[in-house]
Amino acid sequence: MTGADQPSAFRLAYVPGATPAKWVRIWGERHPEVPLDLVAVTAAEAADVVREGGVDAALLRLSDDREGLHAIPLYTETTVVVVPKDHLVAAADEVSIADLADELVLHPLDDSLGWDHLPGKPALERPETTGDAIELVAAGVGVLMVPQSLARLHHRRDLTYRPVEDAPQSRVALSWPEGETSDLVEQFIGIVRGRTVNSTRGRQETQAKTGKAPAKKKQREPDRRRNVPKSGGRGKPRRRR
Repeated sequence: MTGADQPSAFRLAYVPGATPAKWVRIWGERHPEVPLDLVAVTAAEAADVVREGGVDAALLRLSDDREGLHAIPLYTETTVVVVPKDHLVAAADEVSIADLADELVLHPLDDSLGWDHLPGKPALERPETTGDAIELVAAGVGVLMVPQSLARLHHRRDLTYRPVEDAPQSRVALSWPEGETSDLVEQFIGIVRGRTVNSTRGRQETQAKTGKAPAKKKQREPDRRRNVPKSGGRGKPRRRR
């Protein structure tokens, strides 16, 4: 892509906890002519931003509503419970939902785990954000279950977290609008999937950009000397005139 056909940038949205840094670096190495713009979005608005064309693609948390979206699941996160460091849960390596039955479990409005039934004792009000819920946990008001990346994102020295073995889990996916997939999205999919520059698809993309097929290795010409009879055999070599 050159001139007027070259897009100004590739726009990639990402939700809190998603870590696109590695893929962004590889993109910069392979496509320095097309900047990659990162757009931070909330988990709740990510799908709509993709559907409306506000970005080319997004790293988001999968939900049941995938209308108008393509999606490639990338990984599933461990769910953890965030508690004060002096909480009884902190003494365990891993807990179950049953272990939290007597706890006040906070349920922020931006929750990404999709609970059918929240365990523990419900709070009177739902915190607006995960960050607000973390502040309440630090104040000794309840516990909070979140994907592990969010626990790391909101890390505090006075808090810790432990895996919850039987809790719902959050899946992170690369998503883009339904319909024809653009060349830039195809190239980003290749990066996310670990495709190398020298892969078959990579060579096809290079050919499409340059209009030339990759150079073929030059084959050796056959050694004509092998057909020359040796002296001492039945046939005599011809004398030069």
